[in-house]
Amino acid sequence: MADVERDEISGTDTTGHEWDGIKELNTPLPRWWILTFYATIVWALGYVILYPALPLIDSATGGLLGYSSRAELAAELTQAKAAQAQYLDRIASASPAEIRADQDLLQFAIAGGRSAFSINCAPCHGAGAQGAAGYPNLNDDDWLWGGSLDEIYATLKNGIRAPHNDDTRDSIMPAFGTDEVLEKAQIADVTNFVLALSGKDHDSAAAQRGAEVFADNCAACHGEKGTGNKEFGAPSLADAIWLYGQDAAAIGAQISSPKHGVMPAWAGRLDDTVIKQLTVYVHSLGGGQ
Repeated sequence: MADVERDEISGTDTTGHEWDGIKELNTPLPRWWILTFYATIVWALGYVILYPALPLIDSATGGLLGYSSRAELAAELTQAKAAQAQYLDRIASASPAEIRADQDLLQFAIAGGRSAFSINCAPCHGAGAQGAAGYPNLNDDDWLWGGSLDEIYATLKNGIRAPHNDDTRDSIMPAFGTDEVLEKAQIADVTNFVLALSGKDHDSAAAQRGAEVFADNCAACHGEKGTGNKEFGAPSLADAIWLYGQDAAAIGAQISSPKHGVMPAWAGRLDDTVIKQLTVYVHSLGGGQ
């Protein structure tokens, strides 16, 4: 071409193309790069022929090898379920205590329980079961309804104040203020008594008056010393673990118009083997009795 010339600096011929005074050097791609490019084209054509690749209206080409990633996944799931079946069958016929005593079953149950917990329980109790305001911490040793294997199993199976379950864990704290069982002054006094039970700052004179109010209205469920009663799901008021808050305002509000937590009854929602695995997992978190 007439416009082709040799670049003075590099000594390379130009292609004759020029943009805004910039001339393109005629520098071919390396042969190895071109061969690699051709090889990728050959590989792509081979892939299209051998494997599912081209979309059709309601399916895709099957490929000469007939490979299916869905079929492969289905086969892997079937194999995994077959491997788990021996453990699940044993868990189905064992009590939580028997699972806890068998090292193989224990490891399998904890792994399965951890997975089930992350899906079903973590939204309320937290990913680490640390709880939150209104949702119990499952790592400590303070249990409203008991922390033994059988008690945890019963709680998981039947829930807390769960509707449509006759065996659910159920107790209702009176609304001492809303229902006008106690006067505001009495609620303030018993609040100070509860603060005194857990060693918090309080009005001593009010706490002395509140002791009588507590004995008449609260001791039946929480115990004379406020240590709680798992039969009624009544929490201990003499420790540093609080479900709805530990300052005077939160305690007074709970006495006046109490909050009542609800947990689903997992029976019917989860298979009994899963509930047992959850039981063992929660028990293993550190606070199980």
